[in-house]
Amino acid sequence: MRIGLIVGPWFTVPPEKYGGTERVVDALARALSDAGHDVLLAASSDSTCPVPQLDGLGPSRPGELGETLSELEHIIKAYAGMAEVDIIHDHTLGGPLYGHRPPGVPVVTTIHGPLNEQSAVLYRAMASDTAVIAISHCQRSRVPDVPMSAVIHHGLDLSTVSVGSGSGGYACFVGRMCPDKGLMEAVGIAREAGIPLRIAAKMHAKDEQRFYQEVVKPALGPQEEFLGELADPEKYQLMGDAAVLINPIQWHEPFGLVMIEALATGTPVIATPMGAAPEIIQHGKTGFLGDVHQLAGFVDAATKLSRAECRRAVEGYFSAGRMAAEHLELYARVIEQFKGKGVTGGPYVKENQRQAF
Repeated sequence: MRIGLIVGPWFTVPPEKYGGTERVVDALARALSDAGHDVLLAASSDSTCPVPQLDGLGPSRPGELGETLSELEHIIKAYAGMAEVDIIHDHTLGGPLYGHRPPGVPVVTTIHGPLNEQSAVLYRAMASDTAVIAISHCQRSRVPDVPMSAVIHHGLDLSTVSVGSGSGGYACFVGRMCPDKGLMEAVGIAREAGIPLRIAAKMHAKDEQRFYQEVVKPALGPQEEFLGELADPEKYQLMGDAAVLINPIQWHEPFGLVMIEALATGTPVIATPMGAAPEIIQHGKTGFLGDVHQLAGFVDAATKLSRAECRRAVEGYFSAGRMAAEHLELYARVIEQFKGKGVTGGPYVKENQRQAF
């Protein structure tokens, strides 16, 4: 199968630091290639993912994150170079609405961001000629009338992640510097549990910097250490040495890649049962789920969970190979239906009801 993957112009694939979508696309591209398929990646020209990349695209531009013109210019060039593939998997927001696709090439798209009433307007329109993928059953349930073709959880390239000892004597928080990620809640949980907290967080945008300066920095004490934003090797070292990852998410996050990254290093996760957390964490086995006010009481128990079991949970379900296999199944179905029935949303819709565990 010849598969075209399109990702936005702002970060490299894989990302140097921040970039959840780009990290997932990198793992998917590698796994599809390892499975024997031809992959063509449309990404920023300074990307290092080891698959063939489309020529003519510019370098990454993180300073233009979210800008419409930046994304649209990139999308037009990307679609222009995809005429020879069998299927296009578009990971951008605007691309599936582009009206000048290569003729005869079906398109699928993944909802990487929140699915709410505003974004649902876009995805309902896309679904008329595009197969839409959700990344969790929670995300799928947010707006049930949006036609979906599959629910496919993210996966990791586990060859890049080693199991740590958990002997660092601290808890960690990894995320973005904003209230929704639950950083201040994590600080309170760690203090109540009597365990030091090490914090790694992306802090580029002005609102992130403001939140840090006005709320987080004044509240940090001697038991908390802010490390800034870490590249993957340093992040996985931090996670692997941690006794537990504290992830008291405060919104219905569509997936939460940080949780499977921590589990891959062998580190249990304690989290609020919001978003996709219940689809990732096995309560009492790979971590604990509970209200913010309950989580401190789970820290000690979490440190006694089997780190090998945490790793096995990711190997068993959240691997890049599993993710690629589920995508290939969908790609084959979409191509067949596209050829046999024309371009309509209806034939693609087949709800994937498989749960993580």
